[in-house]
Amino acid sequence: MTDQELVEVAKKYREHAYAPYSKFKVGAAVLTKEGRVYGGCNIENASYPVTNCAERTAIFKAVSEGEHEFAAIAIVADTPGPCAPCGMCRQAISEFRIERIIMANLKGDMQAVSLEEILPFAFTENDL
Repeated sequence: MTDQELVEVAKKYREHAYAPYSKFKVGAAVLTKEGRVYGGCNIENASYPVTNCAERTAIFKAVSEGEHEFAAIAIVADTPGPCAPCGMCRQAISEFRIERIIMANLKGDMQAVSLEEILPFAFTENDL
């Protein structure tokens, strides 16, 4: 699957976002090493800490189906430039060692970065 195809899946999941407070809709799609794709959207809550980001929704959905090996994740939102994952999502991406992170927006801007680039000092099992 190409980066653009994964971004298109993320765009479709963005349409399902539940963002009544921020109005900031985000979609994500994670690609397994076996070629399966799982998508997610952000889901807000009036109690903000209960909110879940699109990236974590997609990853958690895949993990709940037995997946643990990932090739890439795409994130998309209506932002001026490519949408980067928040710190919590970067840590979740790190936990599953997703090495390719594709950040995009609705205008067609896209940038792919490595896990090391986006979270150079990740907290891992080696830190426990």
